[in-house]
Amino acid sequence: MPKPRLLIAYDGSPNSKYAIESVSKLFPGSAAVVFYARQPMEGFAAHLQGHPALEKLDALDRAALDASEVIAAEGAELARAKGLEAESLVSSAVVTASEAILDAADRLDADIIVIGSRGLRGVRATVLGSTSANVLHHATLPTLVIPSDAVAQARHAQRAAADGA
Repeated sequence: MPKPRLLIAYDGSPNSKYAIESVSKLFPGSAAVVFYARQPMEGFAAHLQGHPALEKLDALDRAALDASEVIAAEGAELARAKGLEAESLVSSAVVTASEAILDAADRLDADIIVIGSRGLRGVRATVLGSTSANVLHHATLPTLVIPSDAVAQARHAQRAAADGA
């Protein structure tokens, strides 16, 4: 069976790092694009046409792009350290993170989308939104949602307690 081409959504958080660690064990040696979906300030800047603050906003946006590229490169390095053949990619589209992830998966002809989850539930998940849920519900290809390390550890603890009872 050929190794799948992975699109790994990555934001530098512990959850996204854990997703890389997990997927590297599931699909060792696979090709992966570590993808960071940044939100450019273009939409906000449109309201500042001719305003002196626009120049400062442009400088801030350039700095944010540089930081985004560093984050994506660090994710790709982590993926390579875990045995994946990884490269980094940053999106600067004025869309939601989930839309950017889905678009990138289509453009790159990925076989599987991999995304971490913070494990929020109930009102917190509803209020804060869920990129992983949006990707999962709108993807047209297999999508692997990796729960946060804290959620995974809690589940292992529950299993151990149940086995010991």
